[in-house]
Amino acid sequence: MSEQRVPAETDPGRGGLDLRADCANCFALCCVALAFTASADFAVDKDAGQPCGNLLPDFRCGVHARLRPEGYQGCTVYDCFGAGQRISQVTYAGQDWRSAPQTARQMFALLPVVRQLHELLRYLTEALELEPARPLHADLRGALTRIERLAQGSPDEILALDVAAHRQEVNVLLLRTSELVRAGALGAAGGAAGRGARAGKGRGAGRRGGAKKNRRGADLIGANLKGADLYGADLRGAYLIGADLRGADLRVADLIGADLRDADLSGADLTGSFFLTQAQLNAAKGDAGTGLPPALTRPSHW
Repeated sequence: MSEQRVPAETDPGRGGLDLRADCANCFALCCVALAFTASADFAVDKDAGQPCGNLLPDFRCGVHARLRPEGYQGCTVYDCFGAGQRISQVTYAGQDWRSAPQTARQMFALLPVVRQLHELLRYLTEALELEPARPLHADLRGALTRIERLAQGSPDEILALDVAAHRQEVNVLLLRTSELVRAGALGAAGGAAGRGARAGKGRGAGRRGGAKKNRRGADLIGANLKGADLYGADLRGAYLIGADLRGADLRVADLIGADLRDADLSGADLTGSFFLTQAQLNAAKGDAGTGLPPALTRPSHW
């Protein structure tokens, strides 16, 4: 749903894994498998397993160029993390659900499961790119190998998985990764601030190194955080819906699972933030002055 004909994101360090939706190689699974509810995100109701009314015979979207004006904003912020093309081209070897309708129900049921596995792969891959997490790299690589092996299973094997248990195991590693990355950044910032203070500079900057910035799961809906110092903050799962984050310093912030729907990131600095996904950015507002991690793309609607 996020985009049509989007090139797959590949990286040699990922072992050739495609961890971004490649709609050209998917049989529009999200346009059928998922349910819609008429709301600010979708123009109509749609039951799970029912093809979207905009789906064309060739699996393209008939209103792709006009999704937001047509009331399908939700489609622009969905990312299967490459699960769609894996199911379509690997699990089912290119056999689509229209030509083989007996596969449809199982194929649609696989999407949310494989999506969760690919989401874990995406976070583990990013964690392996974070230098401060080097002490955990062996454990992270082992977890990535295990999750990838699960995603390679047969449809029956995948549907029988206890995904919640695997998520919990990976989450422990991601939490430890976050602590290492943020502690290193805050320590370095605190040290620099201390040196600056001794030299008569950096007035007030010492707060950054010593302050606790645990906003995990915080209710910050509509919060006024304009220009806020959130450097190295833990914003895992924070509710930032409609928050004013204009000009905020979000460098080296952990944003895994943070709800950024309609949050205003204009002029904010997210360079070095981690566990941030393209879908989160697509759900937010921003401008040309928003600093982004290099792996992510500025949304076209900003």
